[in-house]
Amino acid sequence: MATHTAYIGLGSNLGDRYGNITRAIDKICLLPHTRVERQSGNYLTAPVGPQDQPDFVNAAIETVTEMSPRELLNALKGIEKSLGREQTCRWGPRIIDLDILLYDDLVIEEEDLNIPHPEMHKRRFVLEPLCEIAPDAAHPLIKKTVREILRDL
Repeated sequence: MATHTAYIGLGSNLGDRYGNITRAIDKICLLPHTRVERQSGNYLTAPVGPQDQPDFVNAAIETVTEMSPRELLNALKGIEKSLGREQTCRWGPRIIDLDILLYDDLVIEEEDLNIPHPEMHKRRFVLEPLCEIAPDAAHPLIKKTVREILRDL
């Protein structure tokens, strides 16, 4: 099977935020034919959207996987659910949020699967941890590296 590089953004602002990030990464490490290559530090950031919620802890990881983008998305949604994620309002508080940021140089635009993540180039809380582990990763639509996007933000 071919392997693919996928970057995943993680966020948590309920409960043990740091522990939630660690538990999510531990579960990603257990996914079949997937390994975590790099992990950023944790970043404490203000919420986007409703401000009457706790600050987020954000991080990013680089994975190498044989999973397709759809398989990876389904696995990440399963991890979110296993950690107690409940669907609330958009940009509301959550125990864990796992987003595929980049997957190789693919561009996918489907109802529930968008790669690259459609808002990543606007969000410092995504770009800073991602830049820590993959400053030269290229955004396939903007045609800039993560470092360049963050610099221009």
